[in-house]
Amino acid sequence: MDYIEVGKVVNTHGIRGEIKLNPWTDNLPEITEIDTFYLKDKDGFRPLHAERVRIHKNCAIIKAAGIDDMNAAEQLRGRVLYVEKMEELPEGRYYIADLIGLSVKTEEGEIGILSDVLQTGAHDVYEITTTEGKKALLPAVSQFVEEINMDARYIRVRLIEGILD
Repeated sequence: MDYIEVGKVVNTHGIRGEIKLNPWTDNLPEITEIDTFYLKDKDGFRPLHAERVRIHKNCAIIKAAGIDDMNAAEQLRGRVLYVEKMEELPEGRYYIADLIGLSVKTEEGEIGILSDVLQTGAHDVYEITTTEGKKALLPAVSQFVEEINMDARYIRVRLIEGILD
């Protein structure tokens, strides 16, 4: 089973054991549908069953089974929560973790490696570490991103003049 990070516990919420999760997703309402989160420790992943999840000020407030007071919730502060990775995402959607490390190429050849994906709100921006070691930013829109091939592990892009300078 594969897991993916969904966010970090940044605080407690109230006195009844709720935790405040800073989510790392672009679709906040989906978090309210999760019934099992996972914590990673030295023995692997262990489930954290959600009794209730709600959104409050761009964070998820989670009441988990067995976490019944502020002291128990405090033990989770700073921990990363995970969810099970879906086998199939909708067409054209990718996990950021799966994109990072892909070769980035044009029709002329490889220009670098995708080193990060910045989420700006309007659209994502790909950070490319070029073969010369420089950083370049490329909007992740159809005008620039022509193809993402997960099987062959590359992204084919169209560049405009000056983007690699």
